[in-house]
Amino acid sequence: MAERSLRGSGIGFQSLESEEGVEFAARAEVAYDCPDGHTTILPFALEAEVPDFWQCRCGAAGVLRGARDPEPPRTRRQRTHWDMLLERRTIGELEDVLSECLELLRARRGDPAEDRPVAV
Repeated sequence: MAERSLRGSGIGFQSLESEEGVEFAARAEVAYDCPDGHTTILPFALEAEVPDFWQCRCGAAGVLRGARDPEPPRTRRQRTHWDMLLERRTIGELEDVLSECLELLRARRGDPAEDRPVAV
């Protein structure tokens, strides 16, 4: 079996294709400055649309160098379960569902509904 194994090949082997005759797209280097003083330089194709903001390695939003008063990036508030629930039902419908569920629970336990006050 050792005679049939390929020597020098592995899981992460290099491609044997060369880059002869391949023309790369024209590129321009664009710099972004973050508020913490970091500079990020990225290559973009000349015909690519360059964004006004790029996330820095520290997590802050880097601003395109030379941009005049760019519009700050929009941050969407994370929707909670309650927000998504209110998109589907009104408060009145939710109160009805709650009272139905409480009635079912009380009936299962054998408690009369009149003995317990309902807090709304």
